[in-house]
Amino acid sequence: MVFLFLPLSFLNFTTKYIIMSLLGKVAYITGGTKGIGYGIAESLLEQGMKVAISGRSQNSVDEALKSFTKENVLGLVSDVSKLEDEVKAVKSILEKWGRLDVVMANAGVGHFAPIDEMSDKDWHQMIDTNLNGVFHTLKASVDALKESEGYYMTLASLAGTNFFATAAGYNATKFGVVGFTQAAMLDLRKYNIKVTTIMPGSVATHFNDHMPSDQDAWKIQPEDIGQLVVDLLKMHPRTLPSKIEVRPTRPDLK
Repeated sequence: MVFLFLPLSFLNFTTKYIIMSLLGKVAYITGGTKGIGYGIAESLLEQGMKVAISGRSQNSVDEALKSFTKENVLGLVSDVSKLEDEVKAVKSILEKWGRLDVVMANAGVGHFAPIDEMSDKDWHQMIDTNLNGVFHTLKASVDALKESEGYYMTLASLAGTNFFATAAGYNATKFGVVGFTQAAMLDLRKYNIKVTTIMPGSVATHFNDHMPSDQDAWKIQPEDIGQLVVDLLKMHPRTLPSKIEVRPTRPDLK
């Protein structure tokens, strides 16, 4: 017979966190006015969470708020490329709900061109939004996440591990997001903050001026990523999927 003795600190940790209800917890999703961010917001609202979403314009935020069927949604205008905007956004969330449990750094842009044709403007917009943005969002929210012992997630891409022509700038930012998130995970786990990066393949969104249609049925849908986020939040605290690749099951059907 084998006896397993666990430290009291581990037992307390498990007792406190095991399969906690998401009801009443607070999430912040950058770029949450459409696409993946919107799909995540809807999934978290279905779990009874309070959700703040941000967008770069008041118009985009207002339009998104009209389409939510659940209450407990806060719309914020924030440009993640500006640290002061993210600090202001997090302050607004704390003033309204008093806590912050989950942060999804989802906002991103993509410009695609051969590297010898890529403009300086497009390059820096991707760096400022995709890479600097995830740092700004974490920098603004990390104290609140320490307080709640919460969860910080980034939305990367399979372009963060697979490079392809015309994507030098986009690849650079998404490789960077993956590396940043994994290093942040190592820095923050001592505070009982979980950190994960999600790396989707083709998703049916408005990304890069695409208009979703029935022809996108083979792709990952935004609500699929939302379900993945819910599953992560409900996972036993002893287990951390820190880097998740997710792709369409049948890309040959496109």
